[in-house]
Amino acid sequence: MRIRRILAAVIATAALAGLGLTGAATATATTATATTATPASLTPGECEQGGGTVDRSHTSAAGLPTCKGGKYNGQDVD
Repeated sequence: MRIRRILAAVIATAALAGLGLTGAATATATTATATTATPASLTPGECEQGGGTVDRSHTSAAGLPTCKGGKYNGQDVD
């Protein structure tokens, strides 16, 4: 009977420790994703540095030209 209680306590502790590690990994992944977000609109220089060109013939819903090609393809250019 005593062994069962000890074994149950060990399993419960291991399960809670596993949940804590999973939560820490999720928080780290969320933080890393937040720092790599693309800006809402770019400058023409940022578009060109990312390997694209400013496409003034195709405007976005906001009426701004877009970046065509490269890293920021489809982003608004302000």
